[in-house]
This record gives sequence, C-alpha cells and structure tokens, in this order.
Amino acid sequence: MRSNRMGWGLLTPTIVILVIMGVLPFLYVIYVGFFNWNAFSAQLGMQWAGVNNYRRLVFDEPFLASLGRTALFAFLAVTIELALGFLLAQTLIKPFPGRVIFRTLYTLPLIIAPIAVGATWRLLTIPGFGPIPYYLDKWFNYDYRIATYGNQAFATVLLMDIWHWTPFVTLTLLAGLTAMPKEPMEQAQVDGANRWQTFFYLTIPMMMPIILTTVFIRLMDALRVVDEVYMLTNGGPGDATRTRPGRPPPPTFRAPRRPLTPGGRTVVARHWRAFLEEAMLPPHPPSLEHR
Repeated sequence: MRSNRMGWGLLTPTIVILVIMGVLPFLYVIYVGFFNWNAFSAQLGMQWAGVNNYRRLVFDEPFLASLGRTALFAFLAVTIELALGFLLAQTLIKPFPGRVIFRTLYTLPLIIAPIAVGATWRLLTIPGFGPIPYYLDKWFNYDYRIATYGNQAFATVLLMDIWHWTPFVTLTLLAGLTAMPKEPMEQAQVDGANRWQTFFYLTIPMMMPIILTTVFIRLMDALRVVDEVYMLTNGGPGDATRTRPGRPPPPTFRAPRRPLTPGGRTVVARHWRAFLEEAMLPPHPPSLEHR
C-alpha cells in the first residue's frame, strides 16, 4: 500500500504537466472550433458558429484526401520500418567483423534534424543537379522528377522516412532481443523446434510489448510528419504529398533533363544578373509633387 502511494506521488508531477500542456490545450482547441474568430477582422471577439466549422472540415475534400494520404503513408512507413528493423536487429545481435563500426554508421541518421534530412534529400533529387535523377536516367533511362510526378514524390517521401527512422526501430528491437532470456530458446531447440517455430512461437510473443511500444511511437511520429515533407516537396506536385489541407504550392522551376550547354548557361546567368540588379535597386525618391 505504501509503495503504491509512493508511486502515485512520484507520478503526480508528470501527470499534472501532461494535463496542463496536453489535455487542457486540446479541450480549448475543441471549444474554439465552435466559434469564428479572425485576429485581423474589424469585428473583435469570437462569433458563435455552432458545428459549421466541424461540418465543413468533415465534408472538405482536400482534408479527406490529405487524411487518407497521411494514413497510407503512416501504414507503409511503420510496416516497412518494423520489418527492416527486426531483420537488422536479428543480424546485429550476432557477432561479425565490423559490427561496431556498422552499428555506429547505421545510427548516424538519428542525429540529423528532420528539416536537415528534408533539405539533404531535396538536393539529392533535383534534376540536373542531384545524383539520384542522374544515375536513374543514365543506368535505367528512368525519368525521375518529383516536382512533376506525384507517385515518385510520394515514394521518395516514404523512402526518406524509412532511411531516417529505421535505425531507431532497429535499436529498440535490438535492446529487446538482447534482454530476452536464453533458456526458452535453448529448451525449444532441445525439443526439436526449428528456427521459424522458435521465431513465431517464442520470439514474437516475448517481444510483443517492445513491438507495440515501437509501433505506437513511430505511428505518432508518422501521422504528424510535416517538416521533412515540406522541405522536400512542399506538398507537391499539386497535393500529392500534402499531409494537411491548404493552398496549393507555387509552381516550381523545372530544371532541364540534360546539362545546359555553355550558351545556355550564359543566357541563364544573364537573366539571373538582370533579376538581381532589378531586385537590389533602391526605391525611387518621392517627387516634388507629392511633398
């Protein structure tokens, strides 16, 4: 009884912080959703709107499309990361030459900020500049343009998320595999169980708490991903990678498929120079008529 009271006493500050920082703002957002409010309007205060805002949200086609797209992205990302993470965790738990070096290099994506990951992948996928479009065109004659084709943009966003977060899943599952007792595995081998039977009837049930925790954490992150996608595609092309409704992105500049010739570079440089000179001109002084 005393230990339970001590446990709840230690949890009380955390629960209070979660209620203040999480539950109360969520309830306030739901409350504000019943009103119309505009900070730049001449009419101050909130105007009662009833359920009109929620009705517009439920029947809004861009919102429903972005919701389905986000759910598909989260399902594919978490499923693939869990499968790859389990396979790599099973590999890393066994000793092999260079395991420490490989584990160190493999976890490097985790220290990179998501917005930096999006910026890096954007540089890698720019046609005429990035190595990914260049080698896909050179080796497979594949026209790779994420600013033009929506399926390519969605696949690239998915691949970027897998590259960034699979090490986290691997390390979590590796910690669970390392902490597992070896006696049930040895007893199963003595009883004649093969590798697949041991995996499905012992490893998976014993790892289920770790698996559920990992899936829950990754599912929350995948459902609220914004910065990486915004830096890579800005939600485009069109709304192919948009995870929330909004205005369509501005038209993007399509780089040429082939490198520019020297004459083409001269023309582009001349236009850029004229644009910069015009943008950097000081404003015209007011005339005497307006003084």
